[in-house]
Amino acid sequence: MPIVVDVDVMLARRKMSVGELAERVGITPANLAVLKNGRAKAVRFTTLAALCEVLDCQPGDLLRWEPEIGQPETGQPEPRAEAGAAGDTVAAVGESA
Repeated sequence: MPIVVDVDVMLARRKMSVGELAERVGITPANLAVLKNGRAKAVRFTTLAALCEVLDCQPGDLLRWEPEIGQPETGQPEPRAEAGAAGDTVAAVGESA
């Protein structure tokens, strides 16, 4: 996935453990690990806001875009499926559905 999550970088800069961050943000350490290790398919804005508040940073400090290997950087966004299309449901990190 071309979105890279740099939570581990901010944790190191703030000298904070994963457990402490999870507790202060209000998510489980397992869900934070999913986000931190790049396995999350989505993140709720409320969770992102809480991460930014606790880490005293901006969303851009936690998320960045990198082109996928083998794809040219065209500057054009990929086509998106229409809202409500089949398979649209994604699990969000930090809050239960």
